[in-house]
Amino acid sequence: MKTALITGIGGQDGSYLAELLLEKGYEVHGIELHDIPLPNLALIEDRIIVHRGSLLSHGWLTSVIGNIQPDECYHLAASSFVSYRFNDESLTLENNIVGTHNLLATLKDLAPRSHFFFASTSEMFGNVDHAPQDEYTPLKPRSIYGISKVAGHNLVQYYRQQYGYYACTGILYNHESPRRGHAFVTRKITMTAARIKAGLAHELRLGNLDAVRDWGYAPEYVNAMHLMLQADQPHDYIISSGGTRSVRDFVSLAFSYVGLDYRDHVIVDQAFYRAVEPIALCGDNRRIVNALGWHPSTPLEDIVAIMMEHDLLCIKES
Repeated sequence: MKTALITGIGGQDGSYLAELLLEKGYEVHGIELHDIPLPNLALIEDRIIVHRGSLLSHGWLTSVIGNIQPDECYHLAASSFVSYRFNDESLTLENNIVGTHNLLATLKDLAPRSHFFFASTSEMFGNVDHAPQDEYTPLKPRSIYGISKVAGHNLVQYYRQQYGYYACTGILYNHESPRRGHAFVTRKITMTAARIKAGLAHELRLGNLDAVRDWGYAPEYVNAMHLMLQADQPHDYIISSGGTRSVRDFVSLAFSYVGLDYRDHVIVDQAFYRAVEPIALCGDNRRIVNALGWHPSTPLEDIVAIMMEHDLLCIKES
């Protein structure tokens, strides 16, 4: 039986990945920072082992990895909020860079034959000059979060080249599901549309409806993570749908699902505008498709329907 360790196991990706690995017969361990309920794991909490602690605590991490001896480690935990306050930026850099380094160094020393996956983001590319982006597109991040992920990506490459350690990066584009956090715009859209349908809200305030994103389905993306660690040699891959849709498309699909016209309820608010991206972040996924046979297969229409059905049920049961 293989043993896997997932940091950030309680999040959207971590919970779907845990379920996938259990189905494949793994013993699954997870790391979470805070001692709080993890609703995404409710159906499997008795089949996994969750360790509470910080990747910044080298002694604690050494004990955990020494005891587990994982065959595979999926590093999904990260500070991902965008803030321009010094303390928030410092915390993001520390968690995402020092935490990643501690994890890599400890695995290399105590579980040298393990395989390591680092969850990165299209935010690494930042100010792109072409679309779609591939694994060789220059990295020009424009946020502290993106900068921290570039550093983590470079650490992965360093450990792979310097020590021959099996480490790889998945460059993840936007991926959604009913387990997406409420702070994300996609979940804000589906939950508010469901609340409006139920008479619990009347309007939805959003920024630029013409902004575009490369959206995929989270359960398919965690399958790509697993495939990457089964390969004979570690390689970095773009994980994306390979196309873009607008926020307007997403909103229209959500409201149409409940028989509403979004134009009657959505208010464009300058307070929610983000910096304009003259060239879209859109991933070229051909490398992972050709090398590992991974294919994204769930269209945005189905993703929105799945999310809407979940949020309607949540409101009915509340």
